[in-house]
Amino acid sequence: MKYQPVIGLEIHVELKTESKMFCSCKNDPDEKHPNLNICPICMGHPGTLPVINKEAIRKVIKTGLALNCRIPEYSKFDRKNYFYPDLPKGYQISQYDMPLCKDGFLEIEGRRIKIRRVHLEEDTARLSHEKDYSLVDFNRAGIPLMELVTEPELSSAKEARLFAEELRPILRYLQVSEADMEKGQLRVEANISLRLIHETNTKQNTKPHENKLGTKVEIKNLNSFRAVEKALEYEMERQKKILESGKKIIQETRGWNENKGTTFSQREKEEAHDYRYFPEPDLPPLHFTEKEIQEIKAEIPELPQNKRERFKREYNLDAKNIEVFIVNKDLGGYFEKVVSEFKPNLPKDKLSNLIKVAANYLITDLQGLLKGKSVKTNDFLITPENFAEFVTLIQDGKISSKIAKIVLAEMFKTGADPSHIVGEKGLVQITDKTEIERIIKEVIKSNLKAVEDWKSGKENALQFLIGKVMAISKGKAGPQIVNELLKDTLNGLTKTE
Repeated sequence: MKYQPVIGLEIHVELKTESKMFCSCKNDPDEKHPNLNICPICMGHPGTLPVINKEAIRKVIKTGLALNCRIPEYSKFDRKNYFYPDLPKGYQISQYDMPLCKDGFLEIEGRRIKIRRVHLEEDTARLSHEKDYSLVDFNRAGIPLMELVTEPELSSAKEARLFAEELRPILRYLQVSEADMEKGQLRVEANISLRLIHETNTKQNTKPHENKLGTKVEIKNLNSFRAVEKALEYEMERQKKILESGKKIIQETRGWNENKGTTFSQREKEEAHDYRYFPEPDLPPLHFTEKEIQEIKAEIPELPQNKRERFKREYNLDAKNIEVFIVNKDLGGYFEKVVSEFKPNLPKDKLSNLIKVAANYLITDLQGLLKGKSVKTNDFLITPENFAEFVTLIQDGKISSKIAKIVLAEMFKTGADPSHIVGEKGLVQITDKTEIERIIKEVIKSNLKAVEDWKSGKENALQFLIGKVMAISKGKAGPQIVNELLKDTLNGLTKTE
C-alpha cells in the first residue's frame, strides 16, 4: 500500500505592538516578573470592556496583503469558549467565520501553497509546571496573536519546514514580529493525515487513484524548523504502521518530545462546534475601505523573493550567499551600502570580483567577528566606505588573505581606516621578487627533506614550503607570487641536478 501525506499548518505569531490586543497594558511577554503587565481588562474582570488595538489590525492586514490574500470589506471578532487555567476570561476573543484575510498563497520552490485565512486573536497566559503544582503568569495574556492557516496541501515534512522558513523573513521584513521561535514568538502546529493511493494497471500505464482524506492528527509544541520536519516524519511512520496493521487513526492532539524524537498523545481533538463560537458582543464589527487597504499596501517593503531575484540579477551571487543576506536582513542592507561605495565606472569584471570578495568576507570573516550581533548596533564601527576600501586592498593585491584577517579584526575593534592600519602596522604586501626569492632560498636551505619529497612527487611538500615562506614573511608575501617563484626555483634545482 502507498500512502500520501496531507499536511496543513497553523502558525501563531506574536505581533510587535506597544500594547496588548484589547487593553493598554505593555506588550512584553519576556517580562521576568510574573503578573506585572496586567489589568482588569486582560484579566477578564466583570464590568470591563475591551478596546481593539488598531496597530495590530494593520499589521495583520499588511501580512495578508504580502501573502496575496483577499481583504474582505467586513470582519468581526468572536468568542471561542473553552476552559483552561491559562484563559482568565473563560473564553478567548478570536475570529471564526469573518477573518481579516482570506484566500492567499505563499510560493515554495515554484509551488503555490494556498493560505486559507490569516486572523487575529488574543494570546493566553503562560503556565509553568512544578512537581506538585502549576503557576500562571498573565503577562502574556491578551497579547496580539496572529494565526495563519494553510490549506491541507503540503505533501512532505520538508515542504512544511520550507513554508515556515520562508514565512519568517517575510514577517521580519514587514516588521510585524521578530518571529523568534526560541522566545515563542513564532509557534507552529501541524495537522497531518495519510491518504491511501490505489494504482490501477492499464495496458498503457499505471494510474494512481486517490482515496478520501484520512483521519487528521494535530501536533503541537513545534518550537523549531527542525522540530516541524522531524515531528512530521515521525508521525507519518507512526500512522503508516497503524494503518498497515488494520487499525484506525484516532483524531487527537499530540505533543512533540524533542529528546525522544517522538510524538505523544495529549487529548482528543476538538471540533469547531465544541468551542461554541458566537460574535463578540463587546466589540464592534470592522469595516475597511479600499483607500485604507491601499494605504497599508503602500507600506509593504521589498519582500524576500523579490530581493532574491534582484540580488541575482544585480550582483550575480550564488543562491547560498544570497540566502544569507535574505535571512540576515541587516547584513544584506550593509552589503548593498558597501557595493555602492565601489566606483561605478570600473570594468565590469573587476566590479564583479569586488562584489564577490565583499560578499565572501561579510558572510564568513565579519560574521565570525560579530558572533551573532547585528551590524546595526551602536558598537559596530566599520563604515561601508571603509569596508569597501578594505575589499579593494585585497582585490588590488596590496594585502594577502592572511593580512586581511588581521586588518579586519583591527577595523572591527577600532573602526579605523584599513589603509591607515596597513601603513601603521607595516602590513603592506611584499611584491618585490628579489626579496621573495631571498626568503625562498632560505626556506629551501632549511627544509631539504621537503624539497626531496617534492622531487619524488609529493604535492603536499609544495604547500609545506609555501607555508614556511609565508611564515617568514609574516603573511606579507603574495601567495600567488610565492607559488610561482617557488616552483621556478625548485624546477631550476631539478634541471641543475
